[in-house]
Amino acid sequence: MLLLAALAVAILASALANRPASTPVALASSAPVTTGIFVHVLGAVVAPGLYQLREGDRVVDAIASAGGFAEGADETQLNLARVLSDGEQLFVPLVGELPALDAAGAVVGGKVNINTADQATLETLPRVGPALAQRIIAWRDDNGRFAAIDDLRSVTGIGDKTFEGLRELITV
Repeated sequence: MLLLAALAVAILASALANRPASTPVALASSAPVTTGIFVHVLGAVVAPGLYQLREGDRVVDAIASAGGFAEGADETQLNLARVLSDGEQLFVPLVGELPALDAAGAVVGGKVNINTADQATLETLPRVGPALAQRIIAWRDDNGRFAAIDDLRSVTGIGDKTFEGLRELITV
């Protein structure tokens, strides 16, 4: 346990030393921002908030931007090496607290996460049967994460009508 904690501290220290410090984004800012991604970090971090990060940054970068893990954070619930997506909400649970996902890590706020859902979860969506669920997973395996829900249109068999029926039920 101490070794794991020391490793996490070393990773965070390295991330902080190799990049300029991020600051929370002012929600009422009138200046347009055209580069980077925005990630909402909340839960057991020192300074929860909305952070502007660079394209390709990872969960460890978002945690570092938010001041690191707060006391009692369950660091084992997160994949620190995962690449972040624009508009993502990153929740850091306390030890013993359930993350904001279902047990399969596929449903967030009642929406199916098309980046993490397994076949059975995808099949709960309207017009998505076993074959289409397999094509969604195959697309994900071949191309990586869906950057936006509109990317789902790239999957063979998802036309405008099917996509419109899914739009409000999915997330990335």
